[in-house]
Amino acid sequence: MKDYLKRKLKKVTRINLNLSMKVESNLSLSFYSLFYIVSKDEETQIVIRHWVRTLNIELGWIKDFDKIVVNYVSSFTSTVFMFDTFRSSSKLINIFTGHTDYVWSIDYSTFDDCQFICSGSEDNTVHVYDIDKNKQIQSFNKHSSSVYCVKFSSYHYHNNHQNVICSSSYDKTIRFWDFKHNKQLQMFNGHTHCVCGIEFSPFNGGRYLCSGSYDKTIRLWDVETSKLLHVFNGHKYAVWCVDISPLQNNNNNNNIGVIGGNGYTICSGSFDETIRIWDIETTKQFNVFKGHTHFVRSVKYGLNEL
Repeated sequence: MKDYLKRKLKKVTRINLNLSMKVESNLSLSFYSLFYIVSKDEETQIVIRHWVRTLNIELGWIKDFDKIVVNYVSSFTSTVFMFDTFRSSSKLINIFTGHTDYVWSIDYSTFDDCQFICSGSEDNTVHVYDIDKNKQIQSFNKHSSSVYCVKFSSYHYHNNHQNVICSSSYDKTIRFWDFKHNKQLQMFNGHTHCVCGIEFSPFNGGRYLCSGSYDKTIRLWDVETSKLLHVFNGHKYAVWCVDISPLQNNNNNNNIGVIGGNGYTICSGSFDETIRIWDIETTKQFNVFKGHTHFVRSVKYGLNEL
């Protein structure tokens, strides 16, 4: 199957699924195989066998499932897929092209009631697409190497009414781009090897950014001042992915720290096959989760309500 896909796939990126689901007990989705093949001569959709093994959620109708992004990345993919409402069947509604190499990351956001997708690619560029107009509206090419992660910045929008994307790259930098006015705003230097995952804080309006790197560290940045706040050490190999907790833990220490209070944590996944939890104020490592037998490429916090 893999060899077949390599022969057939020309340009593919990600899949944006709009889902409306009525659900009844705990959620457990198992995605066995989802491929959409595009070539010059044919467009063939391979049926998704065992698409949903179990679907159980206790919360009834869940609005957040109106937009779900399913990421599929490999060394032979580089286009953007968007699917309409997925109930009994799916319909391809948009294909965004423009990258000349495979796409590592995408993000979705709305600014002034307009829908946008941004993407980072092995071709060293960041692209921005207007979903409603179905076209690419911006491209940034100042990174000197692969762009591994892209995120829209809610902090810039809510505080300065700027439409901004943050990107991390193999060139060791993190850059901020104003895609409305086509200019670079900020650049964070400090990592000594390529920067992989980045994530904005879900608190304080997204003012803080954490990043993971091949230099084995996690760094915490203040977006407002462009200052490096903390460096987290402990992983033995590259840190590929990071996330910041949306909730404070039950720490009894209420001292005011760098970001305004204790209790928030950072989660990191690494090529050392571990997941680690860090205190965002003290940089102390709380937990190490082991069990994976290969690289950890994605981590995400969940809410207690789920």
